[in-house]
Amino acid sequence: MNASEYLAWERTQSERHECFHGEVFAMAGGSPRHNALCAAIIGDLRAELRGGPCRVLTSDQRIIARGGEHYVYPDVSVVYGPVELAEGTHDVLANPWAVFEVLSRSTEPYDRGDKWASYRQIPSLSHYLLVSQAAPRIEWFQRQSDGAWRYEVVEPGGRIALSPEISLTIDTLYDGILDLPAD
Repeated sequence: MNASEYLAWERTQSERHECFHGEVFAMAGGSPRHNALCAAIIGDLRAELRGGPCRVLTSDQRIIARGGEHYVYPDVSVVYGPVELAEGTHDVLANPWAVFEVLSRSTEPYDRGDKWASYRQIPSLSHYLLVSQAAPRIEWFQRQSDGAWRYEVVEPGGRIALSPEISLTIDTLYDGILDLPAD
């Protein structure tokens, strides 16, 4: 499918599908642990973002990750400033500032590979975070002023400061989460 065919078709579907180079892939549901991690991230971010210029969005938000070639649904995304939509659309985000992907056995290679390669093409993206279901651990990629990406692993006791006003703590985020069934 080309981009316009995919978008028209996807808007009529009851389930979500990603599109990469014209191939369409169904998105599977997550485990209770996966869903709880997404909810914790959204809840903590929402509390941090209240009254500021950022907006947190759920996994239902489609993003154009590589113009006309890759459309994705990250687990959580954050927009810094006004929301910008892809040209000619009313529902495709073009300017995510931060993207969170909760890793699962079935999606981890994709999240680290083709999806990450496409995310790096988004000029507005400053933070890419891979959230482990197996242990309290987040891999954090931060775009530097020269365009290079800095990599950091944040574990128990650690904190992720997306900006001076926006931070998450690993211990709070994972509180009670690892007791839930994972994939």
